[in-house]
Amino acid sequence: MTDTPDQGQEPTPEEAVHPETAAVLGGRADGELSLAPVLYPTSTFAFDSVDEGRRLATSMAPDRFYSRYGNPTINAFEATIADLEGAEAARAFASGMGAVSAVVLGICSSGDHVVAQRQLYAGTQLFLQTVCPRMGIDVTFVDGTTPGAFAEAVVPGRTMLVIAETPANPRLDLVDLDDLGSIANALTVVDSTFATPLGQRPLDHGVDLVLHSATKGIAGHNDATLGVIAGSQDLISWLWGFATLQGANASPYDAYNAHRGVRTLGARLRQQSETALLLAGFLEGRPEVADVRYPGLASHPQHELAVRQMRSMGGLLTFDLARGIDAGRRFVEATSIARQATSLGGPETLVCHSATTTHVSLTPDELEASGIGEGTVRVSCGLEHVDDLVADFGRGLDAAGV
Repeated sequence: MTDTPDQGQEPTPEEAVHPETAAVLGGRADGELSLAPVLYPTSTFAFDSVDEGRRLATSMAPDRFYSRYGNPTINAFEATIADLEGAEAARAFASGMGAVSAVVLGICSSGDHVVAQRQLYAGTQLFLQTVCPRMGIDVTFVDGTTPGAFAEAVVPGRTMLVIAETPANPRLDLVDLDDLGSIANALTVVDSTFATPLGQRPLDHGVDLVLHSATKGIAGHNDATLGVIAGSQDLISWLWGFATLQGANASPYDAYNAHRGVRTLGARLRQQSETALLLAGFLEGRPEVADVRYPGLASHPQHELAVRQMRSMGGLLTFDLARGIDAGRRFVEATSIARQATSLGGPETLVCHSATTTHVSLTPDELEASGIGEGTVRVSCGLEHVDDLVADFGRGLDAAGV
């Protein structure tokens, strides 16, 4: 009779597995027989002695003390993300913006300098433009698609943080991760929400921190709101200390849903990517469409870079309707399978008119600098049959007119 492996035992480094397998195996406690993630909904735990209380109060991410410090459900999700990103540690937050604000304010102080790209999620851009100046933190925006732009904007001795987002919201512009990772005199962080940990691994390119709105593709079912960062133990320890004071900690319920969701990320991302490529090709052939952006298309201006640094091209695509805002409105209001909503990465295909939703806070000049036009529509491909989506998009384009 052969020996039976322990039920909760994860593979050793010598038994390295593919990322899709790691997503299923990750975050399981040794000896835990539950196949589903285990939910600990409590806000606090009892301890037996004063000495134990002191130890827990002075430990990083204790899993049975007070849930703002740590919680077994949240810690298991964090361990899975760290594993998928090739990181030493991770920290979860109540939202993607909770993660963004913790990174910026946890690293930067008054008088410091931040370099960020212009092609950003509007919430991040608004935070950098409004909150940072109030804290005495200067921000310089650059074109993230220009080689060397980040490094050229770094001010030695002042620049603490370089922030990139790739693929960028909403036009799927890419940042060269090797170029970014080569910056040695500032900490670098990549918002990799659109790619997910199975689409790319920025830390492998020398980047210091990777950040996700885990609300999106990681959780993947529109039933959780949380963010997560991953990086070295030293950096996460520093940011963990700030995060316990910031208070934007993840809910155990949301961490449970996200941990459950990440186990199907490989299958979801594979189908969503296949659908996105087929839809992008369909849109390229329609006269109502002026431009289509998808990294998997040869027509994407950075397609070669995408092939070099992305394992999956993802389920997001963006296109511009030739007749502007009226065409955009008619398109998104005419689709019936694809629904209007501003999130992404879930089982439902979602469409949104970027200038009036995700980036409505930007001025006309800022929209132009980000490449967002009046007819720009962002698509998050879901899990419906692609033929049904092609027919649905055809109806929307017919309504948009030439």
